[in-house]
Amino acid sequence: MNKGLLEIACGGHIYAIVLRKEFDKPGPNFFTPGEFSQQLGLLAHPKGKVVKRHRHKLVKREIFRTQEVLVLLSGRIRVELFDDAGDKLRAVIMKPGDAILLARGGHRVAILDDAKIIEVKQGPYAGFDDKEFF
Repeated sequence: MNKGLLEIACGGHIYAIVLRKEFDKPGPNFFTPGEFSQQLGLLAHPKGKVVKRHRHKLVKREIFRTQEVLVLLSGRIRVELFDDAGDKLRAVIMKPGDAILLARGGHRVAILDDAKIIEVKQGPYAGFDDKEFF
């Protein structure tokens, strides 16, 4: 495990990747395997670095599993992770500047202190059909 990076796996499957604010490896760092529908990375560049002008091409993708990224801006939260059968894997306390990619299984988020959280996932939200509560 790299300092500041935690991969939570069970049965050969990655359930979550936690990126701590303390992660300190320079350059572009990507942490997700190619088959994930979300890509989690940290770009740590020095002053003066220029990313060449570009745009992303239209690429048709087929997505079967919603994956979401939470970035904690302020406060503290506890994220509980569950395997595909609904059994608890572990809990992670997150602090400001931390991010987590929720890749599969289930999750529960408890707000420990007033929190501001950025959430990124595939859209649009499908309403009633998008979540299964257990």
